[in-house]
Amino acid sequence: MNLSHYLIDKSWTLFLDRDGVINHRIVDDYVKIPAEFKFLPNAQNAIKICKKFFGKIFIVTNQQGIGKGLMTVGQLEKVHAKMLNKISKAGGRIDQIYFCPELADSNHPDRKPEIGMAIKAQNEFPEIDFSKSIMIGDSRSDMEFGRNAGMKTVFISKNKPMFDDKLVDHTYESLMKFASLLTNNQ
Repeated sequence: MNLSHYLIDKSWTLFLDRDGVINHRIVDDYVKIPAEFKFLPNAQNAIKICKKFFGKIFIVTNQQGIGKGLMTVGQLEKVHAKMLNKISKAGGRIDQIYFCPELADSNHPDRKPEIGMAIKAQNEFPEIDFSKSIMIGDSRSDMEFGRNAGMKTVFISKNKPMFDDKLVDHTYESLMKFASLLTNNQ
């Protein structure tokens, strides 16, 4: 991907999924307590690099473990407090975290692939222009969320997407690989 043709500057916004992009995804389970939250290699450094390029950085994450009664909003807030503290200590920044606790079959407007969390971000930060935004995620719903909002999409995976890749503008092995390209295109 040649990021230079996007002319990324502080007028751009970065939307990040959490599990599988910033931290290790727990297969068939949820990160319910801070001790279960483990950063992916170089994720904190990648966010620090992204801070230099993007005016705003948000996390948008489905958290149906709350809807299933496996964790509380308070537990999720403790997980996020640990994450934000470590990102900040590493020199990074997250401007806001949006999450949807609703179940997958709820069709809730905030649950990805619906764009409710993006709309909430834009309501709080009116300078957000979705055509100058990138959504980075590791699932089909992340890519649909980005596409539905009119964003560029980056799929995080060591493999090609197992779905319609018309949803995906670019694929990278990790958030750090993406961030490295930002630095190389300065």
